[in-house]
Amino acid sequence: MGLENGYLKKYFKGIIVKKLSDVETIPKKSNQHEYNATTKMKEIFGFDDRKFETDFLYIDDETNITAKNFLTWYDARRNHPTRSEYRLYYPSTKVSEMAKSGDSLFICVKQDDTILCIVAAKDATITSQLYWLFDITDNKSGKFTQNSLLNTDSGQLEFLARTILEQIGIAYEEDDSKGLLAELIGEFGNSFPKTTLFSSFARSLVKDVDPISEPDVALLKWFDMDEKLFFLMEENIVKERLQQGFVENGEVNVKMFINFSLSVQNRRKSRAGYSLENHICALLDANGIEYSHTPVTENRSKPDFLFPNIECYRNMDFKAENLTMLGAKSTCKDRWRQVLAEADRIDRKHLLTLEAAISTYQTDEMQDKHLQLVVPQQIHCTYTENQRQWLYSVADFLNEIKEKQRKTPYAAMLRL
Repeated sequence: MGLENGYLKKYFKGIIVKKLSDVETIPKKSNQHEYNATTKMKEIFGFDDRKFETDFLYIDDETNITAKNFLTWYDARRNHPTRSEYRLYYPSTKVSEMAKSGDSLFICVKQDDTILCIVAAKDATITSQLYWLFDITDNKSGKFTQNSLLNTDSGQLEFLARTILEQIGIAYEEDDSKGLLAELIGEFGNSFPKTTLFSSFARSLVKDVDPISEPDVALLKWFDMDEKLFFLMEENIVKERLQQGFVENGEVNVKMFINFSLSVQNRRKSRAGYSLENHICALLDANGIEYSHTPVTENRSKPDFLFPNIECYRNMDFKAENLTMLGAKSTCKDRWRQVLAEADRIDRKHLLTLEAAISTYQTDEMQDKHLQLVVPQQIHCTYTENQRQWLYSVADFLNEIKEKQRKTPYAAMLRL
């Protein structure tokens, strides 16, 4: 589901980005703690000297470090009759101590005039994702690049934008202009059903896809709808529970609140993976593909999908070259390595993910480990040109499986 043009204006007034240099990150080289401004930055920060309350964040693919302080915007030549020289002063924080040359600095001015100042690690996937989200080219000149956010790409997928915003601490605002929550409650009441039922209902609301001719489009639209429905339902359930309060016998029950909070977090962590698997199953069924879902292989491993089926996998007379394994992870991080230890008979593994802009460092390692990444075609644009030449689309993967199964009809005979 595409987002409306300029949707990031709901959250930010403007965003500027630059690559950090040695002078800005090594204390021995500079104690100035200042960034030189560009002329256009005045459009965001204004012309008056002022301090901005700021949330500082250092982020890579494994770490989030936060701090609170101020950024100071001022004209170093305020008293000069004809010249101005605006600068942005930053204090020492846990975040500035983590910054290294080559990291990217994202200064995001929010609509309430507070600032989110992000230092994103060089070569991290989240860094590439932030450049994509903010629709800014990775500028290696060391000067600030600015995006006014008025024309942010309206083709961005909602669940990708939501995922990245949440990683930097921005609560995504759900839009229910189509009355989806009412349909949800009418179907399930105000509680979550099993993920298979929830995913099936999400697919029923997506009318304009063909999983056979456009499998990439179908999978993304199904998952996108599933995500949207989940967060609409979650918000409604949480709001109702908070209104009830956590009072027992006239006293606030902290344990009750913590348990509820943990249940919300745990549900969030587990359901995205199940949702993706549910929609992959529907896609495989629609395309008439033989498979086993979460079978048990060596050492009690449970690969997400085996092709043609677990019976063929266990039959040592069935050639390993005709077997295929597919892992499914909505986001990768470093968890993609888990797939390598599953299904020992299969040397070349496949992994389907919805992760945008995975770093070249990670994808190079995947290739070295004989792991083929499968990414829906609409997300390929977030990757580099070299990466795209290697990536599989969902259609590419399905065509490969169909061709294998066409050549190995013996698989059907082994189905129990």
